[in-house]
Amino acid sequence: MHYKIDEVKKYEYKELVNVWEASVRATHHFLKEEDILYFKPLILNTYLDAVELKSTKTESGKIIGFLGVAEQNLEMLFIHPEYRGKQIGKTLLNYSIEKMNVIKVDVNEQNEQAVGFYKKCGFEISSRSESDPSGKPYPILHMELKH
Repeated sequence: MHYKIDEVKKYEYKELVNVWEASVRATHHFLKEEDILYFKPLILNTYLDAVELKSTKTESGKIIGFLGVAEQNLEMLFIHPEYRGKQIGKTLLNYSIEKMNVIKVDVNEQNEQAVGFYKKCGFEISSRSESDPSGKPYPILHMELKH
């Protein structure tokens, strides 16, 4: 299947947050409910505006995956859980590398599926932080694309 990648419009932000939340609930089992509720308004009101966003949609126009990039760093890549395993993440990641010059990504260490995905796609761990950028106790792996 071929997925078209589109610019994201501001009116689509709520839909992105819904994809983010569904994805996080399916993959970030280490997060507490209060963490999800803490991040949700930050994603909507702050984080989405801080990155260049791209999305992929179903034929009917429903967003099923998106990415956000800032300064060659893949800041976010989320796929709706109903659409995982269909090469959407790989398609978006390849787009970010080829068209947006991504060379780095930060990943929650406890999200082992994501760590494995990025390793398989050519990234390697360059360093580690004990906590996430919000100061929460979730270690972050800083990964860089191998050349």
